[in-house]
Amino acid sequence: MILLDGKKTSSDIKDEIAVEVAKLKEQGKKAPHLAAVIVGNDGASLTYVNAKVKACERVGFESTLIRLSEDTSEKALLSQIDELNNNDDIDGFIVQLPLPKHIDEQKVIMAVDPDKDVDGFHPTNVGKMALNLPTFISATPFGILELLDRYNVETSGKHVVVIGRSHIVGSPMSILLSQKRKVGNATVTITHSRTQNLKKITLQADIVVAALGIPEFLTADMVKDGVTVIDVGITRIEDASKKRGFRLVGDVAFDEVSQKSSYITPVPGGVGPMTIAMLLKNTLLARKRRD
Repeated sequence: MILLDGKKTSSDIKDEIAVEVAKLKEQGKKAPHLAAVIVGNDGASLTYVNAKVKACERVGFESTLIRLSEDTSEKALLSQIDELNNNDDIDGFIVQLPLPKHIDEQKVIMAVDPDKDVDGFHPTNVGKMALNLPTFISATPFGILELLDRYNVETSGKHVVVIGRSHIVGSPMSILLSQKRKVGNATVTITHSRTQNLKKITLQADIVVAALGIPEFLTADMVKDGVTVIDVGITRIEDASKKRGFRLVGDVAFDEVSQKSSYITPVPGGVGPMTIAMLLKNTLLARKRRD
């Protein structure tokens, strides 16, 4: 069993980006500038956004964090987005999800300039991704492709089963892995809450991407020997034996599934760190495009 180490791989990618940023500066060009907008005080979102700001510092990016209160109106948020769209200093920006219930997420995603949408959520970028045209691929699927590539996991001709059909991970993952690309050319089955005989399907999989948000859902009896497992989920489970009072688990029962796997991502330290690294990669791409 080989661990697909997202922590190490993301660190390698950040080092590579830092070298490119240094070259840009040597040429007298400005460093990439990433902005993040966060509405409210969601603990997980704050942690995540702070990690993004830290990552920007490490690679030599400029970063701007815009914190808005929980009761910020939809109109005020859209006005802030418009400002960022028109600010030439900003190469790319993200609006941290989830948003408070009174704000329409779809309206917010649509308001972001596709050329600055380094999250890759705008329909223009999703459409280009589906057509295999150059674009921003959303960071989590992009990170999974990168992990599979750097560990030389063969996808061509393999049967991939994706569990979960979210617009952020499951759906784009199924499209990307079936495309004619280096990490692609797979036969993909996408499964979800209405899928019947799920176990029968996952037992046929050479690669399983678990992205449904149910802790330790995928168990050893659901996979065949030699499978590659990508665990996208992360959930806090109360655990009195831990100093923090909780532990983090994925959508895969790691201890048992890893016994049958040829490759597997851990949680934490697998897909999560890759997401931030690929967001930086998209921001660097945005900067280069603007040149």
